[in-house]
Amino acid sequence: MLQESLIADLVTELPAAVRLQRLVSTLRSHFSCGAVGLLRLEHEALKPVALHGLVREAQGRRFVVAEHPRLAAILASRNPVRFEPESELPDPYDGLLEDQPGQVLPVHDCMGISLFVEGRCWGVLTLDALQAGSFSQAAVYELQRYSLLVEAAVRMTELEQANRALRLNHQADEQQFEPAAKQRYELIGQSKVLQQILQELRVVASSDLPVLLLGETGVGKELFARHLHRSSARASKPMVYINCAALPESLAESELFGHSKGAFSGAHTERAGRFEAADGGTLFLDEVGELPLSVQAKLLRVLQDGEIQRLGSDKTRLVNVRLVAATNRDLKHQVKSGEFRADLYHRLSVYPLPIPPLRERPDDIPLLAGHFLELNRSRLGLRALRLSYDAELAILSYSWPGNVRELEHVISRAAIKALSHGASRTDIVTLEAALLDLDTVPSAIAHNETNEVLQLSGIPLKQAVNQLQRQMIQQAISQHNGSWSLAARQLELDPSNLHKLAQRLGLK
Repeated sequence: MLQESLIADLVTELPAAVRLQRLVSTLRSHFSCGAVGLLRLEHEALKPVALHGLVREAQGRRFVVAEHPRLAAILASRNPVRFEPESELPDPYDGLLEDQPGQVLPVHDCMGISLFVEGRCWGVLTLDALQAGSFSQAAVYELQRYSLLVEAAVRMTELEQANRALRLNHQADEQQFEPAAKQRYELIGQSKVLQQILQELRVVASSDLPVLLLGETGVGKELFARHLHRSSARASKPMVYINCAALPESLAESELFGHSKGAFSGAHTERAGRFEAADGGTLFLDEVGELPLSVQAKLLRVLQDGEIQRLGSDKTRLVNVRLVAATNRDLKHQVKSGEFRADLYHRLSVYPLPIPPLRERPDDIPLLAGHFLELNRSRLGLRALRLSYDAELAILSYSWPGNVRELEHVISRAAIKALSHGASRTDIVTLEAALLDLDTVPSAIAHNETNEVLQLSGIPLKQAVNQLQRQMIQQAISQHNGSWSLAARQLELDPSNLHKLAQRLGLK
């Protein structure tokens, strides 16, 4: 039955993501286990491609192989590996299985197998269960037999993605197997708005047009700039970063264009500037709205003629640089006020690209949280680090004025607080909502038109929060004539999370 299902999906025309998700779902059902994961090896880390039975934030985690002995053991073998229930090796999914409401349970039975595509180790397939003895020796043999079909599905998906990348004139290999140093610049998320931005970046990357990235502080404009560079024909050349806000006006020209010996006091040698360092590649000007007017004029000349002139030199030099700029300022307003040159603005904004704030990407919040949880688990030497259910709801209902950067800092602080409050590094550490220190409850009360009927005094905080959440959900459902999707939009929650919350509160 399992073999027929897997073969049927292979011969059916399906989107790659759907095919792999159906694969892990089918395997979980067949083996009657808690979770199945398909993870791709990208240099030194395993990246989830399709998961079933795990909390959503697990999709954003990147499992460094050297820090997860079970995953390392699976990768080191061409045969299935099963870990006995009494194994002391921590499981990467400890505390992350969905079927553990109100509990923090470690995995008690686990097996996995490495996957190979065209002789290359592609990644691993893992199966986990909360109940000891879930996987018999027969199940291990079955896993080995069906792994060939899993590898076939993976290969088909890779070919489809490579063909699509070629149609977009995109360098598929560069995206799939990046140097380890570039992994920290990965853009994490699956929301429609993020995918639309990435699609625009892929298209504009094939040209040399200047791109102006617009967005609030903390949305990750540098990450988008690096993604643009890696997607372009200039990917093999350097991308040079410069923070315009950190440039003193007296040194800005020298930093950008270089200087000759004796050009000013302290210029003892000739020095190339950032434009020459980026020759053939990309120059990223972050916070470009902070550039002094005197430097703006010289920058305009480079954009017009492709020529630079070192400070103190009469000689011009040709440079071939793709310029990407970013700002959180309103440059149009600065042009009107005379703080920014209109001609430079029009040169820089040939292709303006607004980066949406995190509050407009709610579907990406759990994945980003999972990414930062795994980073902090590694940094602090913890066995496992996870969010409680209430903590997850808190991050979904918060407006994130500081965007992705604020989310990272909130989780880092909470992890340190948990340790300082007595959590053990050998346990599954759960971050409760109170540790996040997010002002979500007062904000909700302020915007609740019927808060005067709430009787919150004299009762425990958790009970008060539940009472407030229950009333706000009931009000939103009533306002939208029973529409859960519209209520979720009003409450700024993912619909699936709203249903889970309503079930926990006894509203469904």
